[in-house]
Amino acid sequence: MSIFSNTSDRLSVLANFGTDPGSLSADIYVPKNFPKNGPLVVVLHGSTQSPDDYDIGSGWSTLAEECGIALLFPGQRLTNNMIGSFNWFETGDSQRGEGEPLSIRQMIGQVVDDHAVDPSRVFITGMSSGGAMTSVMLATYPEVFAGGAIIAGIAFGSATNMMEAVMRMNGFGSPSDSRLDALVQGATDFAGPWPTISVWQGDSDTTVASSNAASIVAQWQQIHKVADKPTRVETVDGFPRKVWCDADGRVVIEEFIITSMGHGTPISADGVEGLGEEGKYMLEVGISSTRHIADFWGLTQGGSAATDTPEVDDAA
Repeated sequence: MSIFSNTSDRLSVLANFGTDPGSLSADIYVPKNFPKNGPLVVVLHGSTQSPDDYDIGSGWSTLAEECGIALLFPGQRLTNNMIGSFNWFETGDSQRGEGEPLSIRQMIGQVVDDHAVDPSRVFITGMSSGGAMTSVMLATYPEVFAGGAIIAGIAFGSATNMMEAVMRMNGFGSPSDSRLDALVQGATDFAGPWPTISVWQGDSDTTVASSNAASIVAQWQQIHKVADKPTRVETVDGFPRKVWCDADGRVVIEEFIITSMGHGTPISADGVEGLGEEGKYMLEVGISSTRHIADFWGLTQGGSAATDTPEVDDAA
């Protein structure tokens, strides 16, 4: 179901990636300058979007060509969900070894093998239902990912049926912080080190309430054993960025709350570093979540925010 009037000609189909119990599609983009042992980013679209739509809007393949990054775009089928959403709240599609999470894990394994990806440099991001499924993947396969970025998403385990999903999206009934921690801890027997987490949310989002960002941060604060209070608060491209560092000074969680932004992925399409294309759920606000997320993961020449040293004088 296309949002945009044009479609990408960059993505190619990934076939024969496993048993595919979630019955998902898979597209990839591997630029010509992709190096041996290069990184992989898994990109999950939102409801009513396709992988092509999300790629065009977010600019991921443009950045991939610039920086030598392989991309994997899992896709939902309308036969699985009538609005093309990932089924992040269904029991059979939110557990390790089952349904959509297992399909995505199988895709990742195939791309890593086919293109000599460094298995320690696999990352995942998504928006809306794709953001919620990103939470699922980070919790159920934490050993696979070095980092994750959740845009307008939901904390893992917050809902187990459609009614609960709607309530959580509207900001009602989120589990307690201790329960959020227990949900991730109980998803696998993994003991760490855990993926770094980037959280993005519009404060005027009427589809996924901004309180969900706080729940995601709280869930991963418990996992990463960092304080409730951020290590520092700074301004990036005119928007507040909160940062939490671990005991070694490594940034393990960041949060961007984009003022006056509704439901969608923040983009900045103009200028020499512009990426993406404005459209439905792809919102021109003057900051590129794609570029900043890649910076955070150390995938661009700009450096890695995850190696910042803590500065506590301006903590809020």
